[in-house]
Amino acid sequence: MKIAFAGLGVMGAPMARHLVQAGHEVVGFNRTPSKAQAWAGATGGRSAQTVADAAQGADLFILCVGNDDDVRSVVTEALPHLAQGAVIVDHTTTSAKLAREMAALAAEQGRAFVDAPVSGGQAGAENGQLSVMAGGDAEALARAEPALKAYSKAIKHMGPAGSGQLTKMVNQIAIAGVVQGLAEAVHFAQVAGLDTDAAFDAVSKGAAQSWQMDNRWKTAAKGEFEFGFAVDWMRKDLGLVLDEARSNGARLALTALVDQFYAEVQAMGGNRWDTSSLAARLQSRD
Repeated sequence: MKIAFAGLGVMGAPMARHLVQAGHEVVGFNRTPSKAQAWAGATGGRSAQTVADAAQGADLFILCVGNDDDVRSVVTEALPHLAQGAVIVDHTTTSAKLAREMAALAAEQGRAFVDAPVSGGQAGAENGQLSVMAGGDAEALARAEPALKAYSKAIKHMGPAGSGQLTKMVNQIAIAGVVQGLAEAVHFAQVAGLDTDAAFDAVSKGAAQSWQMDNRWKTAAKGEFEFGFAVDWMRKDLGLVLDEARSNGARLALTALVDQFYAEVQAMGGNRWDTSSLAARLQSRD
């Protein structure tokens, strides 16, 4: 397939690389041109100076950018230049409202838009092991799916436009609660005078086990928080969650509380720390 990929950051660059390695013709765009040029030089793909140039004649347009406004801007610029019937797949985490807006706009111009946020973080992107939760036209997703498999271990269609974003919100709600529980468990073990490695060995094979425990317990106990998804990004995502909850009436007391705790981490200078840094605000009180 002729593919355009917009947004060659820590997630997008390896995803686009996997597409090139799978044999697709890929044109990459990044608003910092040097990043697109560096990506092209490293992968054998081609870089473009503008969204319009990248999108010209593309059958599949994939983006992984920053927020609602970024998606709206990129999609609006790309649409007139895409091949008729082209599919737009947006891996950005955005509001469900934005996804519905973009789906309607694309349909008006004879294209399809699929909201397809991902889970798995930078490591998942690097290793081609992302989980994709998708909303929008099922037939359009089916056309894009062979390409998306280059960097995904699971792709699930969740329903109409916006459903992928709503599912990503479910994902972030679950993570927020688990990470706070992990932070408190590490904190308690330390205050109680336990060997935290031994405590991990004792509890990590039972009902308390989780991905977060397996991958973040020991680093959190050491006060190391440089392992992936940043606090700034998590706060952006939780903001989307809480906005949606205000609209649909969902009661998310724990999620709202954890969002406040992340605000405290930001005030400590931890904007780029990973999400397990909830432990840092407790350690700072010891």
